[in-house]
Amino acid sequence: MPLKGIKVLELAGLAPGPFCGMILAEFGASVIKVDKANAYTIIPDRLSHGKRSIALNLKTKEGIKVFKKLSDQSDAIIDPYRPGVMEKMKLGPEDLMKTNNRLIYARLTGFGQIGPYANMAGHDINYLGLSGLLSLLGRFNEKPTPPINLVADFGGGGLMCAFGIVLAILERSRSNVGQVVDASMVDGSAYLGSWFFRTRNLPELWGKPRGKNMLDTGSHFYNTYETKDKQYLCVGAIEPQFYETFLEKLGLSEEEMPQYDKFEENQMKLEKIFKQKTRAEWCAIFDGTDACVTPVLDIKEVAHNAHNRERNTFTTLEDELVVPNPAPRLSFSPGKSKVYEKIPEPGEHTTEILTELNFKPNEITNFIKNGIVEQGMTQSKL
Repeated sequence: MPLKGIKVLELAGLAPGPFCGMILAEFGASVIKVDKANAYTIIPDRLSHGKRSIALNLKTKEGIKVFKKLSDQSDAIIDPYRPGVMEKMKLGPEDLMKTNNRLIYARLTGFGQIGPYANMAGHDINYLGLSGLLSLLGRFNEKPTPPINLVADFGGGGLMCAFGIVLAILERSRSNVGQVVDASMVDGSAYLGSWFFRTRNLPELWGKPRGKNMLDTGSHFYNTYETKDKQYLCVGAIEPQFYETFLEKLGLSEEEMPQYDKFEENQMKLEKIFKQKTRAEWCAIFDGTDACVTPVLDIKEVAHNAHNRERNTFTTLEDELVVPNPAPRLSFSPGKSKVYEKIPEPGEHTTEILTELNFKPNEITNFIKNGIVEQGMTQSKL
């Protein structure tokens, strides 16, 4: 795998950090998650399959020494804390890169390392709002609607951070030095939306209020529709030749349903038409054509779809949990899902990792006894 041999330290956090570590792990990196000793979390980490865990008390001098020793043997660190937190413990980039100048120090935060908001708390919705993208999302005459926490946490956050780490690894292969990656979820979300920003002055795309434009549910040919059996279809027939095929499959003419006129009236017509057949009946009509019509699949059924099944897009676990497989696919060195490997208990590999760092058994025993580290329980497979 492309990242085989790369060692990553992931400081335990929520969604974006674990996702970043998951991506790196599934493309070959060895990831150690640094959990807090004696910590309790409300939301379990479901992105840590195949990682190892050491539980450290970084409020102790000995815990800091252990972390520094780990850092000296690592290629990258994923730091999800606010600016200054790691510096207070003498574990910031300047501290750690003194002894490991090849270290890539990835700082994954909501607002970034500088700016008036840098030290504020926030979540996906806040970062998305500040990026400008949230203002584009929602129906006409309704308030902006966040797409759960997909864009900022995972797209603009975890994915962009992983991309930054890989870029820094590539640069290091030439310069032989590491660097700091400032991965702000505001910046990442905004960059993810580059096309929207660069097309804002095109009236044919964005000349109307939110929810009235071609791509934001304002048009009849780019929308979702309910079927007879209370399921849904996606319609995305933007190009004229595809719209022509779409009408042909519906038995309609351009005169009956013009593409760039009477959007609201055409939407109402399509709502009535699509409720006349079940989703499966419509799929039998549209599958394999250029009409740009596909089913809206729920998470439980995606793995059973013929296209997804043939491409092995998903893995279904014993408890019927459906999990996506790594993407993109590389022809020579593809990623490999870690989902069949266990999620580590916090500190499950503490003793194992300390042993690898050449700590003696009596030292490890004293660390555990004095609350410097925690040895977690082993856990059965999901």
